[in-house]
Amino acid sequence: MSGSSKIARFVIWVCSKFTRLEIEQIVAGLSDVIQNRNPEVKPKDDFKEKHPNYRQFAVDPKPPLTEPPLQKKRKNQKTTSSS
Repeated sequence: MSGSSKIARFVIWVCSKFTRLEIEQIVAGLSDVIQNRNPEVKPKDDFKEKHPNYRQFAVDPKPPLTEPPLQKKRKNQKTTSSS
C-alpha cells in the first residue's frame, strides 16, 4: 500500500470523526509540530526506516590472534607409478 493512499484514508477517517472546527485545531497543532514550536511532540524519525542496518553489528566473541597460526606441514602428494 502506498503512502499516499494511507494518508488519503487517514484524511477520510479524520473528516468522518471530527467537526470542521476540530479539524482546524488538529491542523494548527500539526503545523506547530512541523515548525518545531511544540518541543514536547516530535514527528516520527524515519532514519531507521531508510537505514535499517545502521550501527547493527556483532562483535566476534573470540579475541584477535596475537600470533600467526601454526602452519601444518603438507605431505607431497605426488604419486609415482611404476611401469
